[in-house]
Amino acid sequence: MEEKKKIVNIHLIEVAKTLKADFKMIRNYTLIAGLIGVILAFATPKIYKSTVILAPEESGSSFSGSISSLAAMVGMNMKIGQTGDALYPEIYPDIMESTGFIVGMFPITVKKSKTGETYTYYDYLDKHQRLAFYEYPLDWIAKLKELFNDPVPAGHKVNPKQLTRKENDIVKAINGNMECTVDKKTSVITIVVEDQDPLIAATVADSTQVHLQRTITDYRTKKARIDLEYMQQLFTEAYKAYDDSRQKYAAYSEANSKVALPTVQSNLDNLEADMQLKYNIYQQVAEQRQLALAKVQERTPAFTIIQEATVPVKHSNLPKVITLGIWMILGFLVRFGMLAFKNRGLFLNI
Repeated sequence: MEEKKKIVNIHLIEVAKTLKADFKMIRNYTLIAGLIGVILAFATPKIYKSTVILAPEESGSSFSGSISSLAAMVGMNMKIGQTGDALYPEIYPDIMESTGFIVGMFPITVKKSKTGETYTYYDYLDKHQRLAFYEYPLDWIAKLKELFNDPVPAGHKVNPKQLTRKENDIVKAINGNMECTVDKKTSVITIVVEDQDPLIAATVADSTQVHLQRTITDYRTKKARIDLEYMQQLFTEAYKAYDDSRQKYAAYSEANSKVALPTVQSNLDNLEADMQLKYNIYQQVAEQRQLALAKVQERTPAFTIIQEATVPVKHSNLPKVITLGIWMILGFLVRFGMLAFKNRGLFLNI
């Protein structure tokens, strides 16, 4: 036999009658919830957001080709642009979330928009943040724990590999204030920084962009800068060797200018040959040093700033009217849920 389907009927008339009879309680729940919403809206610090948008530029093939041509002229084989790059835009958000990157932002100088007071970003987040009312208990607990922790010694330097508890909390706070997204199709990078002060939000957003560019640049040019430093050392040594040889030749030639002995002429020829050899080495090293300089420039990434960090005018919190409306609706739903549960047999015909 086929099972009969159960039909649930809602008695809308009974629901309306119950709501009308309970009007005062519904009104009280709604007004109390609205009051809670208003208190929360005023007790929650305003948050301002500043956005930076930039796009990384790929190294031009014309520049790479020019360096390759220059290298070929001096007999060097430089495969420009064929080396792999472990840093690509999609992992920039991971770089920004790394402890080393965030610790590098501790000493950033920030200034409050209203008072003009300046602090390091670390001190500002540690001592000059306004807490929401529900954060005070956690703050008291954290301060109580600090009493039992070992004091930080004077002259303490931040070690990204071994943070103190407070430093770790600041790292988490900065990480929560920053967001980096990358468009996979266009590689456009968007950095959003939020803070309780609009000027500080813009300052940190701009500093984050600069810090990220510097980090990427240091990584991509590291090998080229090491090569340049080595070539600079060879250049200095080659020039010194050539200069010493030149001075020896000049001194011997001047001292024996009136002597026509075959041995003197033979020594002059040897000194001249040695000087010419060292000059050729010096000239080749100088050319290679120029190529190393060009390689550093070729490896230096360029970024196009599409939107600079600006001081936000409006906060990003929900408008107080919307907050009030949400809480009033929530209060109504709570009371209605209580009535529906209490009168479920009257409202529903199962």
